[in-house]
Amino acid sequence: MAKNSSLKLLLAIAVATASAVMSAGSYAGVAVAEASMPAGSHTATAQTEPGRVVEMATNAVMAVVAEAPTYVDADPERYYAAIGAELDKVVDFRGFARGVMGEYASKSRYGSLDAAGRETLKTQLNAFSEVIRENLIQTYAKGLLAFGGSRVELSATQAAPGSARVASVTQLVYGDQDRIYTVRYQMGQYADGHWMLRNMIIENINLGEIYQGQFEAAAKAANGDLDLVIAEWNVAAEADGQES
Repeated sequence: MAKNSSLKLLLAIAVATASAVMSAGSYAGVAVAEASMPAGSHTATAQTEPGRVVEMATNAVMAVVAEAPTYVDADPERYYAAIGAELDKVVDFRGFARGVMGEYASKSRYGSLDAAGRETLKTQLNAFSEVIRENLIQTYAKGLLAFGGSRVELSATQAAPGSARVASVTQLVYGDQDRIYTVRYQMGQYADGHWMLRNMIIENINLGEIYQGQFEAAAKAANGDLDLVIAEWNVAAEADGQES
């Protein structure tokens, strides 16, 4: 997990915002005005929709953070629960965890396993999803309090060349001493019209690659024992959360 405190606080803004815009075809998502549009539409509105989703999600998350100082010292669990409740409505934690697990949870590996192996992998994925969920809620909810007063603004939304269903949304986060951080959300539109976050790049830090690299290294060190990797990841996440 990241150890730099400034990076943690930036990740707090980025991950919480990103979490609030995640949705998948089989999960409940945030309904937006253009959600019913055909996925292949090439209108300007369809291209700018991801930015509007990010903007709305930022406002919703920061509203929780803005109210927190009135009670968080006396009842921190209420704050964590409020952040968790918002994220649980829209976050596909299982999908995020599957991405972090990379090849270890890929369709090709799943298909190569027998029935017992598939059930084991499902159990491992469910367990890791919960670890990821708890870590994100605890660690980043704490960081958001410190970053709560920062100015966040949408910079640009850019559709990928040749596809109106893939877009990159750039957001600017204003930190201490007028430091400006750039957060880029890589998003895709699914058949039901919802937009889903696929990855985040914070400055030059690719969050998805970092998490996936950490998991792969841990899995190799454990000789492929995913149960051990998940257990140790949980311990590290708890320790990291206490330091934040």
